[in-house]
Amino acid sequence: MHFKTIFRSLKNKDMLKRVLIILGIIVAYRLLAQIPVPMGDASTFKEAVSNLMQKSDFSSFLNLISGGGLASLSIIMVGLSPYITGSIVIQLLTKAIPSLEELSNDGETGRRKINQWTRMLTVPLAIVQSIAYIFILYQSTLSANLASDFTPSIGDWALSVTAMTAGSIILMWLGELITEQGIGNGISTIIFASIISQLPSTMASLGNALFDTSKGTLSLFGWFELPVDPTVFWIIVGFAIAMLIVIYFLVKLNEAQRIITINYAKRVHGNSSYGGIKSILPIKLIAAGVIPVIFATAFLSLPALVGQVITSVDPGNEVGSTLVSVFSAPSANNYATMYPDGITMQWFVYPLMYFVLVFIFTYFYTSIIFNTKEIADNLQKQGGFIEGVRPGITTSKYLSKVVNRLDLFGALALGLIAMLPFITDYIFILLTGAPIGLSISGTGLLIVVTVALENLRSVDSRALMITYDDYKDEELQD
Repeated sequence: MHFKTIFRSLKNKDMLKRVLIILGIIVAYRLLAQIPVPMGDASTFKEAVSNLMQKSDFSSFLNLISGGGLASLSIIMVGLSPYITGSIVIQLLTKAIPSLEELSNDGETGRRKINQWTRMLTVPLAIVQSIAYIFILYQSTLSANLASDFTPSIGDWALSVTAMTAGSIILMWLGELITEQGIGNGISTIIFASIISQLPSTMASLGNALFDTSKGTLSLFGWFELPVDPTVFWIIVGFAIAMLIVIYFLVKLNEAQRIITINYAKRVHGNSSYGGIKSILPIKLIAAGVIPVIFATAFLSLPALVGQVITSVDPGNEVGSTLVSVFSAPSANNYATMYPDGITMQWFVYPLMYFVLVFIFTYFYTSIIFNTKEIADNLQKQGGFIEGVRPGITTSKYLSKVVNRLDLFGALALGLIAMLPFITDYIFILLTGAPIGLSISGTGLLIVVTVALENLRSVDSRALMITYDDYKDEELQD
């Protein structure tokens, strides 16, 4: 990364304006997270949300990616889940229907139409999820005898669903505004901001536990006593070391790429000659970035949501209970209730489905963003070729072979990284009899690191483009 170039580019008004716009959008998003849903007594429903989050790891993850919107019962509690689900559906249809695939390859016009259809599909999905959320929360308040005197009217339902749907659509719009600024993917950036926004409360909880000396203090070689809890201190040190190691390997995997040399044929036009130069085509090891993890989580969340709706209507329904148990990630919150007799085969179902979906979506999303046929056609039109490979279809097949090999290793690596929290929990269950509960923080860490690198790379490339004339002038002066 060219950090000096990035700081120099901030002197450019256009670059500074883009950065300030993104920061302003993030501030607006955080303000939206503080606006409550107009639905009865807010404190009553917040208590119901707290109960759900203690029972369901899925609810905790929704709260994480919504920036605390679920816990605070804000209008953005549905978050970007409808838009992500709509994107998955439209992209699957694009691959399945030839006319849609042809439209997607029809330049900017085709992509705009597909994006418009994705937005249109997001609206009914947001409405359905909003109704489901409110219904689950209301049934939770009734089952816990928290709001026996409150019965929402049709007007209350309509107002709450409208507010939550509007919040989800506004988030989608804010994400697209960020993408238009050319500094990273807007949807990923909003999810990144959501996770980062939870750090202050996490750090405060760790600080309270660390400086609680009711169980003793930490003695350093018998020289003096530190006013910290010794157990919590060493746990934090161990987690910090493990986190640094994981971040190191995440950065290495994100930066890894295969370089393919492109030769351009020499052309003679009159007395001038063109071409005869070499260029490179970098192919990233994990070209899909963090999108497969987000897609896999959103895909697995739908059955759990359906199961919660069914169990809210009929608490004894076996189908709903099965959906909730199968599609709920094993965690410290639900381990004691779901696995009272220790680890069973069901414990491995969710991690296995998660790994498979991350693997599949890595291939799927890479095939969308890296169209080998289109790249091969562009190279042929520009007179470019890969040494030892014929232009056209042969080049496309060669690139597909290279990408598939990279995807195999990249998908396995991304899937294993996503599995690290579950592997850690499994080890702690064997050693101590209980999981340590890192499923959410592990997923969050993966998203944060990947999105941060992608956005930093986007900023770096735009900064190089903006300051190119400065470098050119310096070279001429030299």
